Amino acid sequence: MTGKQHYDESSFRVLKGLEPVRERPGMYTRTDSPAHIIQEVIDNAADEALGGFAKKIHVTLHLDGSISVADDGRGIPVGLHPDERVPVVVLAFTRLHAGGKFDKRDGNGAYAFSGGLHGVGVAVTNALSTRVEVEVRREGKIHRIEFSDGGEKVGAITVAGDCGRQSGTRVRVWPDAKYFEAPRVPQGELERLLRSKAVLLPGVSVRLDIEQAGGAALTKTWTYPEGLAGYLREQAGDIEAVAPLYTGEKYAGKDDPAYAPGEGAAWALAWFEHTVPSESFVNLIPTVAGGTHESGLRAGVFDAVKSFIEHHALLPRGVKLQQEDVCGRMSFVLSARLLDPQFQGQVKEKLNSREAVKLVSSMIRDPFEIWLNNHVEAGRAIAELSIRQALARQKSAQKVEKRKTSGVAVLPGKLSDCESEDLADNELFLVEGDSAGGSAKMARNKETQAILPLRGKVQNSWEIDPDRLLANAEIHDIAVALGVDAHAAGSTPDLSGLRYGKVVIMSDADVDGAHIQTLLLTLFFRHFPELIARGHIHVAQPPLYRVDVPAQGKKRPARRLYALDDGELAAIRDRLEKEGFKPDAIEVGRFKGLGEMNPDQLRETTMDPATRRVLPVEVRADALDDTLKMFTLLMGKGEASGRRAWMEAKGDSVEADV
Repeated sequence: MTGKQHYDESSFRVLKGLEPVRERPGMYTRTDSPAHIIQEVIDNAADEALGGFAKKIHVTLHLDGSISVADDGRGIPVGLHPDERVPVVVLAFTRLHAGGKFDKRDGNGAYAFSGGLHGVGVAVTNALSTRVEVEVRREGKIHRIEFSDGGEKVGAITVAGDCGRQSGTRVRVWPDAKYFEAPRVPQGELERLLRSKAVLLPGVSVRLDIEQAGGAALTKTWTYPEGLAGYLREQAGDIEAVAPLYTGEKYAGKDDPAYAPGEGAAWALAWFEHTVPSESFVNLIPTVAGGTHESGLRAGVFDAVKSFIEHHALLPRGVKLQQEDVCGRMSFVLSARLLDPQFQGQVKEKLNSREAVKLVSSMIRDPFEIWLNNHVEAGRAIAELSIRQALARQKSAQKVEKRKTSGVAVLPGKLSDCESEDLADNELFLVEGDSAGGSAKMARNKETQAILPLRGKVQNSWEIDPDRLLANAEIHDIAVALGVDAHAAGSTPDLSGLRYGKVVIMSDADVDGAHIQTLLLTLFFRHFPELIARGHIHVAQPPLYRVDVPAQGKKRPARRLYALDDGELAAIRDRLEKEGFKPDAIEVGRFKGLGEMNPDQLRETTMDPATRRVLPVEVRADALDDTLKMFTLLMGKGEASGRRAWMEAKGDSVEADV
């Protein structure tokens, strides 16, 4: 055969050291600017302050484009690692998955709470920089070391003098412009980051010096004597709050049966008639995309306000309060502390830890309800705003319902519909099999989630004539449940009858489940393309494995973790091993299908918006032609030979592409 590339043992390439970062920088950091690789250095200084070892963080933007970060913490150890026999400072800057933040058992680790948990932080900074200089003041000596060429060249550690009782670390970084769309850190983003550190670290001085050509440096400092409340007031500006700000904090004690000592949250809340931005943090790391800690905050606040309203009999008859009614106009600053937070990706913009929902919710609910009952006027103002939101929502939903009921359509008998009439909240789950459908019905939120079980595999609809589409019973039931007629791409369909804002394809995490996903995606792409274009179609990602972790002393109860695939399972095993668990102490179970999960497990992993993983389906405009060709190749009846050739050529890359 001609055109085949040479493929033998020499074709395999092993990436060593920091080479994986330079090969695929987008897997480890943001590449729009060097902001995140500098944040990694700042986070290390902030972790020292969080642990109570540093009182100053000093950042300098130099004229040559380099950035230096200094703190007066303990200083990175410069001695040899007992096992690796390499200076620890060298390990930190040149070895992926090496750090002082993994060992958290019994509070004996270098950091009890920290944001940097992947152990790749400053190593990535080094890999994507032309040069990094590190100065460590420790044990009476000033130690210096230089890295260059993306960490490939490591200088010798030298002693530059004495420092007396001073201690700390200073890191100067020259980012390599070829890895970033813009070569310099956006100053506004850097200032926001440093300001947030000042808010979250009481008593710590945060300073930024900006060197000026031919003159003294421009200096900015941040301090917030009122902490989170002062920060939220600054965010609000001249916008008046409906009720006084509420601030508080609560952390687990040594005898807490559910959480490790020190886990918990601090918060500042306020309600406004107009939108005021909210911000959240986990162990001082800004989580700009939110996450499970924000879900926990909203859940706890909603429960407290709902209890207050019921206690004072404020809710009008016929009005049903929902979480968005209470939290829609709420603005907050949330700072959560978790012993072992799990983020979405190395950039850490979103928290994924499921336990954070219960942690934050339980910490804020009771204190906030007590505050509401001690400040009744403020509580009534928040309640009245929430009730107004609920009335407006119900009025809007009634208008939509009149349009929906103008036609005559009998809903499928096997559809377990939701109670809500609000299109924005309603979700329809297309579930594989009656068994899984039964579990899903018990796991769902009856208010907003509807279940439509599908028997077997939906017909391949790629080449079905639109006039004969509804002859298939399963497709007919899907179309009637949705309330939308089939339509062609490029047309302007009537979506006024759409009954659900989100349609979630929920199938087993196996080959048959993937086939069912493909058949349903074919149906929507071919015959309901506008639903994809408007972001209504989603695919659930149920886990393949369940990991049972035993209790770890009195500080951490037994846990149950879930892994989406073999890669996540390996990562969980690795993390648990670093936490001190022996491999034979961890039980791993494999789900054969959704029907094998009990309702609580299905709710937590696949259906609860706070803890599930659901992927939106979208088609990029620039990839529409390629998508059409691929669907035709994979689903067309006359494409058998083309499919075979494609599988022979691409079969080994399918798993990676998915």
